[in-house]
Amino acid sequence: MSTTEHSAQNGSSASAGGTVTSGGTATAGGTATAVATVDVDRSDPVYRAWLKEAVRKVQADANRSADTHLLRFPLPERWGIDLYLKDESTHPTGSLKHRLARSLFLYGLCNGWIRPDKPVIEASSGSTAVSEAYFAKLVGVPFIAVMPRTTSPEKCRLIEFHGGRCHFVDDSRTMYEESAALAERTGGHYMDQFTYAERATDWRGNNNIAESMYQQLRLERYPEPAWIVATAGTGGTSATIARYVHYMQHDTRICVADPENSCFFDGWTHHDPHATADCGSRIEGIGRPRMEPSFVPGAVDRMMKVPDAASVAAVRALETAIGRKAGGSTGTGLWSAFKIVAEMVGQGRTGSVVTLICDPGDRYLDKYYSDDWLAAQGLDIAPYAAAIESFLATGAWPE
Repeated sequence: MSTTEHSAQNGSSASAGGTVTSGGTATAGGTATAVATVDVDRSDPVYRAWLKEAVRKVQADANRSADTHLLRFPLPERWGIDLYLKDESTHPTGSLKHRLARSLFLYGLCNGWIRPDKPVIEASSGSTAVSEAYFAKLVGVPFIAVMPRTTSPEKCRLIEFHGGRCHFVDDSRTMYEESAALAERTGGHYMDQFTYAERATDWRGNNNIAESMYQQLRLERYPEPAWIVATAGTGGTSATIARYVHYMQHDTRICVADPENSCFFDGWTHHDPHATADCGSRIEGIGRPRMEPSFVPGAVDRMMKVPDAASVAAVRALETAIGRKAGGSTGTGLWSAFKIVAEMVGQGRTGSVVTLICDPGDRYLDKYYSDDWLAAQGLDIAPYAAAIESFLATGAWPE
């Protein structure tokens, strides 16, 4: 940093009894007094060159990987309804959170918050941390993930694979405070996805997830979906999709599916921004114990509270239908999408519904695909699996 002080007179005119200085101060006796301009220049050519290259690398990643596949879930043709899944598991880091991490890194870089050799720290239940570790490695900064001790071992392995470090807490509700404290101790930057997710993403377009959906649907028989179903961890994805839909004046409505042990549904239904939950969600990546700043209730048309056992049953039904394993959050959204499709069938309506494949199931083989884990959690998926089977056969939603 260089500091330069300049002394100058700005042609100030004299007034009765004295002269007004460039700083606006009158002096007695007619003597002009120059006031120094204090000039602090923090230009750093080395940092700006690093920043320019870092932003280029992150934007180049977007060019390579922003579009993901839009898959069809097989439904009976006679229903006249198409169900699509936006497959976010095909991103380089395997999840929907790749988009979020890219947006957060661009936001942090362009704000001057992310600096060379200073660690980026994030509070995450896993997938965001995997994606942020990837981008931290891409731009050459250290990364530390603050996570619940119950996070799946596979996610921890992936974080470390991308060069990140895992920092565990016993209570997921303490992740925020521990992340901020760790940033303070290390001189790093706390990314804070739960605050900045909704503002870091360009919701008007720029090939965000919503614009990508509509572009991929444009040649389908129902190019404007009746519903888009999302799930909420930060709330950033539902905010981006809803804002884009409103901005483009589409008639699509937005449903957010919430798991057990999450406060979003209660906060939304009761208009309570201070709603809380007593414990963490068993469906990794979604559900929060507090109303996060990035969750935008006013943009959402509908919410559903989905039992965790239903989420697991739905994600297993997905594997049966299309041969793909996915994470539990995908099942939460898919269960709600099934319910909406059944309503449309019952009302004799045609159209399309879109939901998300949030991440791959191989990260959860010891959880959602493990009968032992289900038994240990006291989850019985049999009634929900039977309900899905009945729905797919008849189009009716069992109560």
